[in-house]
Amino acid sequence: MKQRIRLGMVGGGQGAFIGEVHRFAARLDDRFELVAGALSADADRAQQSARELGIADARSYESFEDMARAEAARDDGVQAVAIVTPNHLHFAPAKAMLEAGIHVICDKPLTSSYAEAQALAQVVEQSGAHFAVTYNYSGYPLVREARAMVAAGALGALRLVQVEYPQDWLATAIEAEGQKQAAWRTDPARAGAGGCIGDIGTHAFHLAGFVSGQQPESLLADLSSFVPGRVLDDNAHILLRYASGARGSLWASQIAAGEENALRLRLYGETGSLEWFQENPNKLLHRPLGQAMRTLTRAGATLRDDSGAITRIPAGHPEGFIEGFAALYSDFADLIEGGEAALLPTVADGVKGVRFVDAAVQSMAQGSTWVTL
Repeated sequence: MKQRIRLGMVGGGQGAFIGEVHRFAARLDDRFELVAGALSADADRAQQSARELGIADARSYESFEDMARAEAARDDGVQAVAIVTPNHLHFAPAKAMLEAGIHVICDKPLTSSYAEAQALAQVVEQSGAHFAVTYNYSGYPLVREARAMVAAGALGALRLVQVEYPQDWLATAIEAEGQKQAAWRTDPARAGAGGCIGDIGTHAFHLAGFVSGQQPESLLADLSSFVPGRVLDDNAHILLRYASGARGSLWASQIAAGEENALRLRLYGETGSLEWFQENPNKLLHRPLGQAMRTLTRAGATLRDDSGAITRIPAGHPEGFIEGFAALYSDFADLIEGGEAALLPTVADGVKGVRFVDAAVQSMAQGSTWVTL
């Protein structure tokens, strides 16, 4: 019988949001089993969280350092660890696990600073272990279909890249009311130099590069903090320039009243355009120049093999957020088991995301000037 991959987790204890998402995703294709964790910096909360998840007391650790040492010494130790802590606590646990020979799947952004991101990339290379970053929107079937269509020349030469990610959950100062998720995301000591751009702007940036197959060579940023007293940005307008001559625009906002999770990508080429909207993720709009618009769905006839392979349920039944994460976990399982996962976001993608944040902050500090990436 095929054995499940033994998974550990750093962070993600009681009251955490993204840890539960990772656990759902890891279980969906039944390829991982959560067996160990350092789930909280608070020892009591860590143990209570572990018991709720069915983790044995002996494998609930008070620190990620203890976990790395103990699990590396076990014959049945974890093979991979998911890191689901706030941004400033990504680097040290990832480094400890990698140096112990344990594969790592890390939530985005990779780290809270560009220097740490570069250092972590070196640790990954030296360790020989596998590393992935959960830019989960790259796991959606029709996002992968869009990428394949662009690569196949369906749009001709790319001209315009338009990506936006508006939300409204930080439209008021809920961090001052003790809201846990808001508190750390608006705190530069824990989130890093970028607020909105680090939290959701990096998602938009990765999605644009993943589908277009191009990375911008420079950017110009206008970052704003609309909520009084907020230090980090809660809205960002960013212009992008590509070496190919294409131009782009990225808008990320967490104060856009009435918006929930409206990630949208539009690509325009010489011979056509594509549009994908996260809140209606099972449709991809293709507009060939001079022809009627085509609406592509997950139905097998419209999907290329590499996209259709991650569709789990019949067409017409929605797939979305958890399934996107699960696609990345399944890709990661393929790597661990000796296969390939060409579309899985790597540590290099993570470094690019942190550099994007760093450059946007630098651009704003210089009076919204162009900064080379």
